[in-house]
Amino acid sequence: MAEREAPIGGTSDVEGVTRAVIAASRVLVAVSARSLSEIEERVTLAQFRMLVVLSTRGTTKLVALADLLHVAPSTAMRMVDRLIAAGLADRQVNPDNKRETQLRLTEEGHRTVEDVTARRRQEITRIVERLAPGQRTVLVEALTAFSEAGGEPIAQPAEPGGAYPLGWPDLQAGPTT
Repeated sequence: MAEREAPIGGTSDVEGVTRAVIAASRVLVAVSARSLSEIEERVTLAQFRMLVVLSTRGTTKLVALADLLHVAPSTAMRMVDRLIAAGLADRQVNPDNKRETQLRLTEEGHRTVEDVTARRRQEITRIVERLAPGQRTVLVEALTAFSEAGGEPIAQPAEPGGAYPLGWPDLQAGPTT
């Protein structure tokens, strides 16, 4: 691939790109933190991550949820208990297998994910609007390549103008159990 303009620091080497990505990640982490600020009294970042998984996957077995989040089932159960206490999720016994617990979001849980997503999208939109059209094109190309290299599928809106999921790797994968 032909070299483009040099990244921050005037270099086109891996270190220069790494510095630029770290700087951009600080912006994205700040945006993420601000988007969660209205719910931080009720939900931790890890719990919000669980809400996102349940939002994108629908009703999910506890073991599958723990696997997707890369936590022990006991940790996932404690997180679920807190989300249930907050009115954001509920659990049911699987009618096909009484030993399995199925988890899903409540309407309030869905609204919470949608609200945080909307706040994040609005703030990112304001930042992107400050870029020149040519910079936006280059940014899309670079972030798409970066996401693909990192194994993260590009988020697609549920509908035109809809909210993008706030996923982590493996969210789009099929069931693991």
